[in-house]
Amino acid sequence: MNSEKDTQLLSPTDHFSVLLSPTPRGARLARLLATDWMRDRDLPHRVGEAAEHLVAELAANAATHGRLAGRDFRLALLTDGAALRIEVTDTGGDEFPCRRPPTPDAESGRGLLFVEALADRWGVQLGPVPRKTVWAELDLPPT
Repeated sequence: MNSEKDTQLLSPTDHFSVLLSPTPRGARLARLLATDWMRDRDLPHRVGEAAEHLVAELAANAATHGRLAGRDFRLALLTDGAALRIEVTDTGGDEFPCRRPPTPDAESGRGLLFVEALADRWGVQLGPVPRKTVWAELDLPPT
């Protein structure tokens, strides 16, 4: 008889997903949950540390810029052994991340420069209106 754990081990991808409130507390909880999930999978320290920062930035952006009253944001973490993918989906579909550097006097917009520096790849995927997903990937070293 296969247990849930056995089934999980046979899966080609490992996946975690949770809905969180679009608040500073929800963003903090996203980082804490991601840290625990990655620790349980023994991801390399370099990847785990970069992923923690990416989750913190993307979740904070969802709570700040992608916030719509009564709608949560979703954090998803996926790994297939070759890469770790971080996805944050919010309902602020009209607020798109900008790939241009902010002006020197801008009050925000520097966080995505951080994402650009840490992630091996990142982008935005539009979902059913009003959703959008900002994702970042980190390559995992060969085992």
